[in-house]
Amino acid sequence: MHVLDSSAFINDYTTDEQLATIPLVREELESEAGYRFDALEGSGMRIHIPDPETVERVKRAARETGDAETLSRTDIRLLATAFELDGVLVTDDYAMQNVADKLDTAVEVIAQEGIDERRDWNYQCQGCGRTFDEHHERCQICGSDLERKRP
Repeated sequence: MHVLDSSAFINDYTTDEQLATIPLVREELESEAGYRFDALEGSGMRIHIPDPETVERVKRAARETGDAETLSRTDIRLLATAFELDGVLVTDDYAMQNVADKLDTAVEVIAQEGIDERRDWNYQCQGCGRTFDEHHERCQICGSDLERKRP
């Protein structure tokens, strides 16, 4: 089962494998890519809604890798769907690939190269230099902006 991200529809991804996606992907698509979604749905593509417990598991994994702030609601649910269906996530999104690797979920890329390795991120204060494992808008010590960094 191949689970399709918006980029799969935009880039006219094709495969002979069974297809699945989530309703939120349709909302992201416009014009021709949206028509392609409708056509694939009409020809048997599975529309899946992941279990809330799986969504929470994906959110935990994203927090662990430091990608939680970069993933959209759609991204998280696509990852949960690929995990639940034991499918291959089809995406060019690097943060999604990173979290998929953490979840041991297979990924197929479309128009770009995939990730070489999983990265865990932390956040460094631009004022005092302290590092934090979780993202906050401002440093809890001095109030300066935080920047995502690789440890």
